[in-house]
Amino acid sequence: MINQSSINPELIAENITQVRARIAEAAQSVGRQPQDVALVAVSKTKPLEYVKVAYNLGIRDFGENRVQEALEKLAAFSPSDLRWHMIGHLQTNKVQKVFGSFSYIHSVDSLHVAEALQHAAEKKSQASGEDMRQPILLQVNVSGEASKEGMAPEEAAVIARQILSLSHLKVQGLMTVAPLVDDPEQVRPVFRALRQLRDRLREEVCDACWDQLSMGMTDDYAVAIEEGATIVRVGRAIFGERNKK
Repeated sequence: MINQSSINPELIAENITQVRARIAEAAQSVGRQPQDVALVAVSKTKPLEYVKVAYNLGIRDFGENRVQEALEKLAAFSPSDLRWHMIGHLQTNKVQKVFGSFSYIHSVDSLHVAEALQHAAEKKSQASGEDMRQPILLQVNVSGEASKEGMAPEEAAVIARQILSLSHLKVQGLMTVAPLVDDPEQVRPVFRALRQLRDRLREEVCDACWDQLSMGMTDDYAVAIEEGATIVRVGRAIFGERNKK
C-alpha cells in the first residue's frame, strides 16, 4: 500500500496547470489551437492513487508501458470517460490481453505485431459476437537508434498498406520516441520528419486516417507541438521522477 501522505495533490495540480499552459503557448506560437493537442499523463510505475488524483484534476488520458501493470490499473479504475493508452513496446505473447482494453495502442512497430493483434481480435470478436476494431498508431524509429523500437521510415508505406488489410485494426496515425538530449531543439528534426512522413502517407496510403501524431515527452513536448504533435506523452512533469524499484 502507498502512504497516502506521500501524495501531494496540490503539487500535481500545479504541475498539470503548468503543462497545460506550456501546451497552449507552444500551440498558439504556430497558429494551432491548444485543444487540438491531447495530453496523455504517463502513469507507468506510479501507483493507482496518483492516477485518481490526476483524474480528479481533469486528466482523462493515461499512458502505460507495461501490460500487466496497466491491466491491473484498468481493472481497478476505469470510469467511462477515462482513456487508457498502451505506449510501451508490445510483445506478441501479450496482445491477447491488450486488444480491446486500450483506447489507443501507440506502439504497433511491425506487421508481425499487427497480425498478432488481428488474430486476438478475431478470437474475441467470435466469442463476443461483436465486430471489434482497435485504434492503433504505427511506431516509427525516425532517429534510427538501435535502442529504439519502430519501423524504419522508408518501410512505413509498405507496412501500412499491409496492416490496412487487417479488418480489426484502425490505423489512426504515427508515433515516435525521440532521442534523449540536453537541448530539445536537437530533436526538432525528428519530430519534423515524422510529420513529413505522415503527410506523405496521407497521399500514398489514403485509405487510412493519419490524423494523430504521438510525439513529445516531458523534456521536448513543446517542440513536438510546434512540429505538429496531436498527442504528447508527459509523465515526469506531472507526477515527478519515476519511482525506484
